[in-house]
Amino acid sequence: KKEDDSKKLPVLSVPRRTDQPVTGIQSKKNFINTNAVAVIKGLPKKPRPICVDTRHGDKYLLENSGLVPKYTKKKDYGVTPKYVTQRNEEMKRAQEEYEASVLEHLKKNAMKRLSDEERKSLLEGLKKNWDEVYRKYQRLPVQTYTISKKMNKEKLELQMKQLEHDIGVTEKHEVIYIANE
Repeated sequence: KKEDDSKKLPVLSVPRRTDQPVTGIQSKKNFINTNAVAVIKGLPKKPRPICVDTRHGDKYLLENSGLVPKYTKKKDYGVTPKYVTQRNEEMKRAQEEYEASVLEHLKKNAMKRLSDEERKSLLEGLKKNWDEVYRKYQRLPVQTYTISKKMNKEKLELQMKQLEHDIGVTEKHEVIYIANE
């Protein structure tokens, strides 16, 4: 019996065909006066901006034409979006973390500063090595026919070039740091 009761449709409040509508209910509110008072006390409508483009008086609304920028009238105009500020904060945080890790790494592998005496002795040693390589280069024959002589000449040229570069770097920089490995 319980199953039969649950299958019944709920009673709808739709009036039947034979029911008559309720009539004779009257309100004592004066709608004409209340509307007149609302119009008198209300603010006047602002005229809608229009544009007349021909001599015959053809008009069109400026709002929909695209001639008036609507976006400047928005509440959030000129405000940086939240996702941009969040992304900037995340980038700053990541940069700070990176700098902190670099500082830690540098503290672990503290770099040693080269003193002026060591720098001068290094420079003198480089110049001395360059002189030795240059003497060997000058002793080579002008024409090299064999492959071994050509290879030896190229090797000496590369050594001289590297030594010149190293000498230039040490002369250019007053302070030199050496990494502890």
